[in-house]
Amino acid sequence: MQAASQQTNPLRLGITPWHISSAMDANALCTQAELAEQCGYHSFWLPESHFAGPTSIPEPILLLAAVAARTTTIKLGTTSYLLPIRNALQAAEQVAVLDQLSGGRLILGLGRGFQKTMLDAFNVKPNEKRELLERNLTAMKAAWAGGVFGSGEVGTVMSPLPLQQPHPPIWMAAFGPKALAQAGKMGAPYLASPMESLQQLEKNYALYNAALDDHSQSRPSEIAVMRTVFVSDDKALCEKTIHGLEQLASTLKPGNTRIEKSWIVGNAEEVACEIQQYRERLGMNYLIVARPRIKGLSPQCAQQSMRALAELVASS
Repeated sequence: MQAASQQTNPLRLGITPWHISSAMDANALCTQAELAEQCGYHSFWLPESHFAGPTSIPEPILLLAAVAARTTTIKLGTTSYLLPIRNALQAAEQVAVLDQLSGGRLILGLGRGFQKTMLDAFNVKPNEKRELLERNLTAMKAAWAGGVFGSGEVGTVMSPLPLQQPHPPIWMAAFGPKALAQAGKMGAPYLASPMESLQQLEKNYALYNAALDDHSQSRPSEIAVMRTVFVSDDKALCEKTIHGLEQLASTLKPGNTRIEKSWIVGNAEEVACEIQQYRERLGMNYLIVARPRIKGLSPQCAQQSMRALAELVASS
C-alpha cells in the first residue's frame, strides 16, 4: 500500500474510447479524443486485442497516429502494446514514428498477452512471453539509443528516433504475481487491471513494491489504476449498469467464484467518495477510465458520464 500522504498529489485522468468497433471509423475515434482533450483529460488510451470479433484492436499504434493528427495536447497511450508477438526493430520504428508524429505525446504501456489462442496464432509459447517481452524491449531501447544493428559492413542505425529521449515513458500492464514481479524488476510504472477489486489491487501493489525494492528500483511517481467508471444522477440507470457489469464479471469467473466489485458507478458524490478510497488506500494519482462494456448503454450516456467525471475531478 502507498503512503496516504500521496493522495495530496493532483489526480490525472486518462480515458479509453467509449465507442469503438471493428469498423474502425477514424472520424468517430478522433472525435472522442478531441472531446476528451477539451474536457481536460490528460491522456487517451487504446488497448490491443486480436481475434475478438467486433472489439478487436490489433494495431493501437496505427489508430493513435490518426488521433495524433486531430489533437494537440492530450497524451496518447497504449494500455497493452504486446511485445512478445512483434519484431523488436519494427516495433521500435513504429513507436518512434508515432512519438515524432504526435510531438512527443506517447506513453507506451506494454503487455505480454494472456489468451492462449492469440499467443498460439503468433507462435508464442505462453511460458516464453515474459522473456520475449524483456528481450524485445532491450533491443528496442538499444535501437532508440542509436545502436548499430546488423553485422560487418551492413550495420545500420534506426531512423527516426523517438522525440522523447531516451524514449517515451514505458508503463507495464500486469496481471498476476509473475507479471507484477517483472514490472517491479524493470522499474516501470504498474498499470493496474480494470478487472480486479480494490482489495486485490492493495495486494498487487504490495507485491509490486516488494519487487521494486528487491531490484533496487526507485518508486515511480505514477500510481495508476484502470477502472470502469460511470457517473449519473439516474439511479435506475446506475443500477442497470451495475447489473450489467456483474453479469460480465460472472462470465469471467470460473465456477462459483465470488464476484468482487471492480467498478465505480453512482452519482457524483458516490463516485467522488469511491475515488477517494483509491487515493487513500493505494495512493492513486492517475485514473484511467474504461467504458462500461455492457449491452444497452448508449454512447451518449457514456459521453455524459465522461464529461461529469472530468467536471467532478476538476472541482475537487
